Amino acid sequence: MHTIEEYREEFIAYLDSKKITKEPRNLYEPITYILGLGGKRLRPILVLMTAEIFKADFKKALDAAVAVEVFHNFSLVHDDIMDDAPVRRGQTTVHEKWDINTGILSGDAMLIMAYQLFENYEPNVFRDLAKLFSKTALEVCEGQQYDVDFETRDDVMLPEYLKMIEYKTAVLVAAALKMGAIVAGASDIAQEQMYNFGLNLGIAFQLQDDYLDVFGDPETFGKQVGGDIIENKKTYLYLKALKSGSEVMTKELEHLYSIQPKETEAKIRAVRSIFEKTEADKATKSAISDYTTKAFGVLTDMDVEEENKDLLREFGKNLMNRTV
Repeated sequence: MHTIEEYREEFIAYLDSKKITKEPRNLYEPITYILGLGGKRLRPILVLMTAEIFKADFKKALDAAVAVEVFHNFSLVHDDIMDDAPVRRGQTTVHEKWDINTGILSGDAMLIMAYQLFENYEPNVFRDLAKLFSKTALEVCEGQQYDVDFETRDDVMLPEYLKMIEYKTAVLVAAALKMGAIVAGASDIAQEQMYNFGLNLGIAFQLQDDYLDVFGDPETFGKQVGGDIIENKKTYLYLKALKSGSEVMTKELEHLYSIQPKETEAKIRAVRSIFEKTEADKATKSAISDYTTKAFGVLTDMDVEEENKDLLREFGKNLMNRTV
C-alpha cells in the first residue's frame, strides 16, 4: 500500500496532465483555475486507496478519481454562486474572478467532463460507475436544495439537517470509496461496506466543516470564518444551541439569525458566544466523534487486511483532527 501523500502526489500529477487549453478560453480557464486551487483532494485519494485495498493497481482508478474531483469542484462553483461567496480555498471564487454566467457554464461543462472520464473503462465497469455517479449527483442536488430551503424555515429539526448533509456531502465521499471498489472488481458486499464507511465518515467530515466555519483559524481554514452565521445557515451548532439554550438565549439567537447587519463581526462574535454558552460546540465535537466511530465500526467486519483497515482509520482520524 502507498501512503496518503503518495496517492495525493500521483493524483495531482495525473490531474495536471488532463489540463484543457482549448477554445473557448473563457469556458475552460475557470475549470483549470478551480481545479488548480488545491484543496484536500480527499475524495480522489479515497478512490485510489480503495482500489489498492482490493488488490488492484490504483492507477486504474485515476480516471474515476478525477471524475469525482471534477464533479466536487463543479458543485463548489455553483454553490459559491448560490451563496454569493467571495473566497474559496483562500482565493477569489470563479464567479467573482470572471462572472456568474461563466461560472454557471463552466460548472455545467465540468459535470459533462466528469461523465466522459468513465468512458475509459470496460462496459460493465462503466455501467456500474455511471449508475452510482448519477444516483450520487442527484442526491447532491437534493441536499443543496434542502440547504437552500432551510434558510427560510424556522422549524428545521436535527434529523432533517443530518439528512441534508448526508446528501450534500457524505454521499460523494461514500461514492468515492465505492468507485475504487468497483474499479478493483470487489464483491457487492465489500462495495456496500465501503459505501457505508464513507457515508458515516462524510457526515463527520461535514460536521467538522460546520465547526471550523465558526471556530476555525482564518489563516488555515481557507475560506471566510463565520460564513454560515452571516448567511443564517441552520447548522448542527445552531440547532443544538436552540435545543439546549435558555429561553433568553434562544430568543437572542433567533433574533441574530433574522438580521443582516452591516458590521458582521459583531454578529459572528455574539453567535459564537451563544454556541459556547449552550455547549453546542462540545455537542458538535461529540457528534463528529460518534460518526467517525460508526465509520470505524463498519471496518470491523470488512474482509480486508488489518493494515489496510488501519490506513482507513488513520485517514478518518486525520479528518476528525483537521484544522482546514
